[in-house]
Amino acid sequence: MEKVDAAHALGGRAAPMAVARRHLVLDAPLVPPFPAGTERAIFAMGCFWGAERIFWQIDGVFTTAVGYCGGFTPNPTYEEVCTGLTAHAESVLCVFRPARVSYEQLLSAFFEGHDPTQGMRQGNDVGTQYRSAVFATSDVQLDAARAAASRYQERLCAAGLGEITTELVLAGPFYYAEEYHQQYLAANPGGYCGLGSTGVSCPVGVAGLEG
Repeated sequence: MEKVDAAHALGGRAAPMAVARRHLVLDAPLVPPFPAGTERAIFAMGCFWGAERIFWQIDGVFTTAVGYCGGFTPNPTYEEVCTGLTAHAESVLCVFRPARVSYEQLLSAFFEGHDPTQGMRQGNDVGTQYRSAVFATSDVQLDAARAAASRYQERLCAAGLGEITTELVLAGPFYYAEEYHQQYLAANPGGYCGLGSTGVSCPVGVAGLEG
């Protein structure tokens, strides 16, 4: 299974998705402007409902939102993304305070929160929109993501697991998903979450990326 190329992607639209309300859990805005002293991170790790919950539970995260990143179609709808004809991945925007939680700690939560070896799927969720990806918002983040993936690969190999398929790239535009997707598992506590981890800890976080 491969991503659609730009020439065959859906055309999309100019108008962004309207997202008006505040975060259901953190009572923070979902859209910019964000406060001074915060930084943006974008992750894709399967169905974005469960992925977003992982990040809003982390101390030091200011707000989260779900949307679409990594593709070609501007301002896509959920239905369009699910066709595979946008090349977007279901993604989580995580706005965090680096003074309280490091990007490396977020990477640890990302790698430990799903199985990054499955290619264009996550468990029973199959399609390019469910691929694993780190959409770095700076070169510093991209370097950190590459280092974290390398270290985690060593742990996975030691556990007899496969090769990491996570896409590690600089982020393009992040397009907000429809409002009913935002904090879905807070609004629907019994809702679907298809994420499953490898059970292998990721050696990044408080100790940094030394060595």
